[in-house]
Amino acid sequence: RPRAPPSSVLFCSAVSDCFFCCPPDCTCVWTGWVDVYYPSPDRNDGDYETFDRIESAIPSWECAKVENISCRASKFPDSSIADLGQKVECSVEHGLICNNKDQTIGGLIPMPVCLNYEINVCCTPNVPECIPGHTTPSTTTSTTPVPPPSTTSTP
Repeated sequence: RPRAPPSSVLFCSAVSDCFFCCPPDCTCVWTGWVDVYYPSPDRNDGDYETFDRIESAIPSWECAKVENISCRASKFPDSSIADLGQKVECSVEHGLICNNKDQTIGGLIPMPVCLNYEINVCCTPNVPECIPGHTTPSTTTSTTPVPPPSTTSTP
């Protein structure tokens, strides 16, 4: 099937043709709330809902690129993290990190420990065309004519 240059507008004559001519849907998809780590009261612990921990705990986890993230305390789902009075990192780079040693007495709990948090992540589908910097490999075929074997006749 001939492919049009990327700048061309393509029209599909049938739904079955769209696999070949239409780009995939790269809209991020929300994973649902994930909680893979429960904090202990140890000063050197905390709550770590990081992407590395999630990948280790949930082998089926696939997230080509995190586009957005939402974090909340599992026992206070309607309260913002700011209202909870805890120092927490919630980022698309790492996930959620809460260190007990960074907490102070006050807020909703009378101990300087992290609450148990959960995260909801909006992931780019794990499709090569959706991953930034991906280029579709192109192949070229060239043929070199092979001359016929020379025949030399001797008189």
